[in-house]
Amino acid sequence: MNDTLVTIIAIFLAAILMFIFPLMTLADRNDDISQLSIQTATDELVLQMAKTGKITQDEYESFVAKVTTSEVYDIQMEFQILDENPAKKASQSVGTKKIGENVYYSVYTTSILEQLTKANGPKAYYLKEGDIVTVKLKNVSPTLAQTFRNLWYKVSGNDTYVNYASSSAMVTVDGK
Repeated sequence: MNDTLVTIIAIFLAAILMFIFPLMTLADRNDDISQLSIQTATDELVLQMAKTGKITQDEYESFVAKVTTSEVYDIQMEFQILDENPAKKASQSVGTKKIGENVYYSVYTTSILEQLTKANGPKAYYLKEGDIVTVKLKNVSPTLAQTFRNLWYKVSGNDTYVNYASSSAMVTVDGK
């Protein structure tokens, strides 16, 4: 009886070592690859917006299709629009020197998507030189690696995420 129990425990431990841990390692590598691909896609979108000064509905939908291949992501965009606030022109300066500070106001994802999906408007959101574009995304659905961690270690909670990408850039041209 004792030898049988030890044999069963040994077989169980061998199965864990031979199958479960390699599967966990593969799941972690899959998360690494997914992280790299979403970071690359986010960087490409932000740089494209910075170079063209606009985002179109087709570009946004292409980005969403690229990053949501197997996981669901929460995509947050923020455009910090430069609101030039010139006060007075200096009387002793040459040219058109402006006195005052530049102020930014923020436009967030819902307003941007409303502009992109207007029925009768342009299917684009135009930016101007000096605006700042920020795109952040994080996974909402649990990955296989998160599921394994929850099962074995109990370290991942509901608010944790594995894949996160963030990118920002300053717009260099006027979009219109």
